[in-house]
Amino acid sequence: MSRFARMTWPEVARRTGSGDILLVPVGSTEQHGPHLPVTTDTDIAEAVAEGAAGRDAHLVVAPALAYGSSGEHQGFAGTLSIGQDATELVLVELGRSATADFAQVILVSTHGGNSTPVARAVSRLRSEGRSVSAWAPAWGGDLHAGGTESSLMLAIDPARVRPELAAAGDLRPLDDLLPLLRSGGVRSVSPNGVLGDPTDADAATGRRLLDAAIGDLVEFAAHCRAAPNMEVTR
Repeated sequence: MSRFARMTWPEVARRTGSGDILLVPVGSTEQHGPHLPVTTDTDIAEAVAEGAAGRDAHLVVAPALAYGSSGEHQGFAGTLSIGQDATELVLVELGRSATADFAQVILVSTHGGNSTPVARAVSRLRSEGRSVSAWAPAWGGDLHAGGTESSLMLAIDPARVRPELAAAGDLRPLDDLLPLLRSGGVRSVSPNGVLGDPTDADAATGRRLLDAAIGDLVEFAAHCRAAPNMEVTR
């Protein structure tokens, strides 16, 4: 597996002229209910990126960006948010630096709150002529710290999941919740921080979701490599 964290600069240099793509996991540090770690989004982004690199030797995984725009979770301890503007600026500067060596960069974003700053950063970098794209998973299922994310974490790192503390939170769909989340944050609708029901989560479901996401990212990267000026986000 190609991970920056295990490479020296000469080893990185040998990858930069080969047409390889740099994957940057973009996550967050925020509450994920009483049963999941605050690094859940970052852990998932890393797992998908590393899984993709394990299938495609042309993919290199950068260290994750573990902080993002998580203001909607600020009412819970453990949430460390840098906001939309800072997230966008970090990604722009990171993209400029990364494209000095790698011809293409894909931001692997697994926190919904980062979608706006990620899109803005990609647009700005593309306007500068840099081949930077963004990929995000389409999990389906519930919204936050529910069955979907809990199943994924049971597949990725079960020792860090506390099923005995899992409890359902607000079960309403996003369209109903979005105005309330914007005005009062997650705490205003869910005292335990969960949007969904994690009590039926299982590792087998998590492995299926993770495998599908890895396959989709590998496919997306292949499209980007074949037409670097065509793909922007997915």
